[in-house]
Amino acid sequence: MPKPRKQQISLDATPYYHCVSRCVRRAFLCGTDTTTGQSYEHRRGWLEEKLLILPQTFAIDIAAYAIMSNHYHVVLHIDKKQADEWTDIEVVERWHSLFKGNLFSQKFLKGESLDSAQRSNKQDSLNKKKHLGFFALNFTVKIFHRGVGSRCRNLLFLYE
Repeated sequence: MPKPRKQQISLDATPYYHCVSRCVRRAFLCGTDTTTGQSYEHRRGWLEEKLLILPQTFAIDIAAYAIMSNHYHVVLHIDKKQADEWTDIEVVERWHSLFKGNLFSQKFLKGESLDSAQRSNKQDSLNKKKHLGFFALNFTVKIFHRGVGSRCRNLLFLYE
């Protein structure tokens, strides 16, 4: 029986992970489709651009990558120490670079006062975001696919 990915990843064992993702249904990620003759080479630049932006938001480094016609490989170095050093404000700003956030997180960024229940909720939320959002491998790849998928319509990825 396969194990869930979160049980397979151990930052104590190694901070480096090789991720592979491929298109399904004979879709082309980039290159030229030999059946139709249509070129998708322009997508290679989109993929590189999106991939190289990830370290600006997440606590990862891109160690290596290769983009093929229907799949890509990327070796990620997860930098947990970097994420642990981020302040609460940095975590919320990084989260807001991806998502709109909610009224509570927007109030926090503006420096508005929070009541005791909101302060308690804030710390729980920040710890969860810091752990799940900025050095969790699944989340990083999910965000990458969302950005690529919005530009390359009709592509389905399988994350391996």
